[in-house]
Amino acid sequence: MPRPLRVAIVGAGPAGIYAADALLKSEAAVEPGVSIDIFERMPAPFGLIRYGVAPDHPRIKGIITALHQVLDKPQVRLFGNVDYPNDISLDELRSFYDAVIFSTGATADRALTIPGVDLDGSYGAADFVSWYDGHPDVPRTWPLEAEKVAVLGVGNVALDVARILAKTADELLPTEIPANVFDGLKANKALEVHVFGRRGPAQAKFSPMELRELDHSPNIEVIVNPEDIDYDEGSITTRRSNKQADMVAKTLENWAIRDIGERPHKLFLHFFESPTEVLGEDGKVVGLRTERTELDGTGNVKGTGTFTDWDVQSVYRAVGYLSDELPKLPWDVDSGTVPDEAGRVIEAGAHLASTYVTGWIRRGPIGLIGHTKGDANETVASLLADHSAGNLLTPAAPEPEAVETFLAQKEVRFTTWEGWYKLDAAEKALGEPQGRERVKLVEREDMLKASGA
Repeated sequence: MPRPLRVAIVGAGPAGIYAADALLKSEAAVEPGVSIDIFERMPAPFGLIRYGVAPDHPRIKGIITALHQVLDKPQVRLFGNVDYPNDISLDELRSFYDAVIFSTGATADRALTIPGVDLDGSYGAADFVSWYDGHPDVPRTWPLEAEKVAVLGVGNVALDVARILAKTADELLPTEIPANVFDGLKANKALEVHVFGRRGPAQAKFSPMELRELDHSPNIEVIVNPEDIDYDEGSITTRRSNKQADMVAKTLENWAIRDIGERPHKLFLHFFESPTEVLGEDGKVVGLRTERTELDGTGNVKGTGTFTDWDVQSVYRAVGYLSDELPKLPWDVDSGTVPDEAGRVIEAGAHLASTYVTGWIRRGPIGLIGHTKGDANETVASLLADHSAGNLLTPAAPEPEAVETFLAQKEVRFTTWEGWYKLDAAEKALGEPQGRERVKLVEREDMLKASGA
């Protein structure tokens, strides 16, 4: 009797779970069946939804409900707190599974090469996001001494960082932020937050809803300079062809023409300002220098030679995420991705047998969470085609219990899907006395204990 197709997925964020869902909905799931194990280096699943989405965005966290339904399926097992390649290597995975899908996402900051970027007070947005989202592997404190702050970038991460810096701690208290984050934000001295983009309103990468949410806080006055509302032929074409870009531009136009109100914290959205240097004294940030740009007719910009020095004491770079290189897999240094064709990992022009990628590790950190679903479907289709053609490697120990025995022998304290329900209950119990939905546990050891690892 044929055994089920055994697949390992490395990374329990949306990309990995969508891949599991695609496998479960395939014909292979009917005959001979599929058996899926998801490995995650954190003790809890859900990847960037848990550690990359701002705490005041519970709407996005609602995606977890859909992911829950996949992980609840009996054909799926979760192995949390298992690190690739230290706890289990590619060769070891191949000894247990017919195929391996990597969906490890992107958690590091993309580099910005301007002078002064390494000064004290210059930060990567990804590190700050990890701090306010209670990631166990980052410091418990964050320096929030600056009264004037710059955020570089015009994507949703830049908006998240700016919004968290501009809100009061009390506004964020109803969310799941842990006590150390609340205490840190309570001490935040920021009164002005300046967001800088080198191009114009039509080229901003904000989603319309994220942008409008900035204005919902009773403490944040959003300010746009009317001189920054400018469009060329390329910009007009973008607005006509892209509904989201048009909605963003309209919102910015409305803010540019209104009177400035009395809300205590000011959040400035600057366009046509290209950061050229982080200014420092005695090793600390004391300002930001930008060059004024202008549109060139295509929607791109060119420098004007006019520079401005902005009085800020800290700078946050939100210019994109970057994936960590995965040992034993080929790597494209420029894009920070694993080379692939239709999800098949490609090394020296050939498919690395039984090895696949999906999500940001495959195509870079672009698109919203939902965009990874189509990506996962394509990768799984390639895997199943290779399975039908007999091109997958044959594992030496495909029995499901063989992996558990292996991890136990290596004394890996792994968490399970049942353990997530225990952790979930523990976090909700922490929030209940305060009338909050949950309070996130931060320490890895506390997470492991609550999960019954």
